[in-house]
Amino acid sequence: MIIGITGTDGAGKGLVVEYLVNQKGFTHFSSRALILEEIHKRGLPSDRDHLRLVANDLRREFGNEFLIKKSYEIAEREGVQSAVIESLRAMAEVEYLKAHGGVLIAVDADQRLRYERIQSRQSESDAVTFEKFIEQEALEMNDPDPSGMQKAAVIAAADYVILNNGTPDEVYVQIGSMLEKLS
Repeated sequence: MIIGITGTDGAGKGLVVEYLVNQKGFTHFSSRALILEEIHKRGLPSDRDHLRLVANDLRREFGNEFLIKKSYEIAEREGVQSAVIESLRAMAEVEYLKAHGGVLIAVDADQRLRYERIQSRQSESDAVTFEKFIEQEALEMNDPDPSGMQKAAVIAAADYVILNNGTPDEVYVQIGSMLEKLS
């Protein structure tokens, strides 16, 4: 089974991935890791703006489904049967996922709560004001760049939506319910 994860920043995509990996034996593939690898090759800062711009460059050069296709290729080469691919950001990635039998989960939470979460993780890409966070999110929801992020459309295309405004245990219940429906 292949599960793609999408959602808003700070919503808890990582929490869902952790559960699938630690409790259900899935193998994790990270689009962010692929983008960061390219950022380091280019000698750029690993802030959120550069993550977006480099991802757009990769999609422009190799196709809008490049990031998920790369994860699928690695999974196939390594013989992985149950994979979770984090984070889908373009509709071409959703189409690729679904054409290959995958399921898409979107994770969301209240915007202020998500901002507080990203501030607490203290990563370089999250060192922004609330106003900048809102501005970045608005662009990422429907980037006018044809190779840009289309988070709003991707989230709308999800097979399942997990709301993470509460505790991790509440999220685990939602994941369990979703997995029951899939089996």
